[in-house]
Amino acid sequence: MNVIELQGVSVRYRQQKIRSFKEAMVRGLSTGQKNYVYSVRDVSLVVGQGESVGVIGSNGAGKSTLLRVAAGIVTPSEGVAISRGSFAPVMELGTGFESEFSGRENIYFNGALLGCSRAYMRTRIDDIIAISGLAHAIDSPLRTYSTGMVARLAFAVATDIDAETILLDEILAVGDAAFREQCDARIARFVKKGATVMVVSHDLDAIEGLCSRAICMSRGQLVDDGPASEVIARYRASVKHR
Repeated sequence: MNVIELQGVSVRYRQQKIRSFKEAMVRGLSTGQKNYVYSVRDVSLVVGQGESVGVIGSNGAGKSTLLRVAAGIVTPSEGVAISRGSFAPVMELGTGFESEFSGRENIYFNGALLGCSRAYMRTRIDDIIAISGLAHAIDSPLRTYSTGMVARLAFAVATDIDAETILLDEILAVGDAAFREQCDARIARFVKKGATVMVVSHDLDAIEGLCSRAICMSRGQLVDDGPASEVIARYRASVKHR
């Protein structure tokens, strides 16, 4: 079964309206012309159940937007996006959390956003706290947490609930070495039990170690798709020749 299907998907944002002839001349546009910027452009992609897919590419390539479309967080401007089953996205740090809530309160809050009842989260909270390693700060406001601590909490919630697909956006870039090892182990366990995993990361070695497939984005377009080791090798070669 396919859990993610994208058909000709584009995501575009309208730039500020051209207000004068001078500004139009500077931008090389006609006055009044609609000017759109595409973060994702005409992407078609299918991800099957149980696949582990890494998403690579340079900054601004459209990786994070693509992941948000797959998660149903962003609606395409054009094309069709279909997602099946339950999803646990870990996107930019702080998404799905409230800074004035304690870590404990945020576990319940984030769980609710992911479709889990308070009763269910109550059965999982001790394990989530243990996974996060934040027992010492769990009742402190989230605003007192460091970036790494927020990452730990978000990752602990997303990887402990019973989701069929987990989406991770640069979660491997934060935290210390111990946290990275924990991330790798838990993602590998997700893959082993047949869950679907999509990971956005600049850490090519991590992608190659965790994912069997990789896709490469460039300027909003999908430019490569295949076995992770092969896609990564081609991407590294292209970077060297720039």
